[in-house]
Amino acid sequence: MDQWISLLKANDYLGIKKYLSNGANVNAQEDNGESVICFAMRYRCDDEIIELLIENGANLTHVDNEGVSVFDVAVTYNHLPIIEQLLESEFDINTPTRKSGFTPLMGAVCYGRIEVVRRLLGKKANLSARDNHGFTVFDYARKMNKKSILALLEAELHGTD
Repeated sequence: MDQWISLLKANDYLGIKKYLSNGANVNAQEDNGESVICFAMRYRCDDEIIELLIENGANLTHVDNEGVSVFDVAVTYNHLPIIEQLLESEFDINTPTRKSGFTPLMGAVCYGRIEVVRRLLGKKANLSARDNHGFTVFDYARKMNKKSILALLEAELHGTD
């Protein structure tokens, strides 16, 4: 992973392309299970690099050792192209992958990603889901002081806009 991390930190498209052509594993993982595509988002690599990784088989359904999915990382770093791609695929937005039971909608709420929240609501994200601590998206919106998101969630719950 050291070579991957070096190339990704440098945002080195040509270096990554060459590394891939020399047989690098696009789905390599760090000891904690974090994948190359997640590191690329963490280091805010250009979209062209993300696309190159996907074209070369990056697993967008990967989940690390703690249950953090590629979707979760995309929400964290607000990487809309991957979010959109996963929402258009068979990605199950209502089944938490994290050991804590934290759902993708909870993540979008906590990070204040209102557009992602809207997209998840449009895909019928479960508003009543609870994590392992018993918290709902409403609890997280209140706790994180996300007033506009809380209003959006309440409007969705009550069928108003």
